[in-house]
Amino acid sequence: MKVSKRALYGILAVIDLAMHAKDMPVRARTIARRQAIPLKFLEQVLSTMKKAGVIQSVRGAQGGYMLLKEPRALSVADILQVLDGPVAAPASTNGIASRPPLSQQEVLLGHIWRRVAQAEQEVLQQITVDQLVERQRELEEHYAPMYHI
Repeated sequence: MKVSKRALYGILAVIDLAMHAKDMPVRARTIARRQAIPLKFLEQVLSTMKKAGVIQSVRGAQGGYMLLKEPRALSVADILQVLDGPVAAPASTNGIASRPPLSQQEVLLGHIWRRVAQAEQEVLQQITVDQLVERQRELEEHYAPMYHI
């Protein structure tokens, strides 16, 4: 499975918002700095997610972005669909007339690719932003620098 930079940055931004925007909006500049995302690119990603109803923007001096959905109700598949379109399974082999005849290899292996795509979709749907936030917190604890004097 290939994941675009757009989708990767969108997932990171949503995790950041889930961690830091519970009571107050978070500025795009702050997300970009924390997640090492180019600001202009992040602004495009945030705009797309806003139009799709995943996040909201708040104007003003204390403005920024906040999630519209609870992190436990938002899956990786949801974010990928907003930013990259549907995570589509390979084309069906149901004998549509406009399609050229299938090769023997396509007939032989087609069911495998469909099963892989279905399993991929199921996994992405099961992983929620809430789970990713928990994993991020664990990683931060594990990799936090320890200073001993």
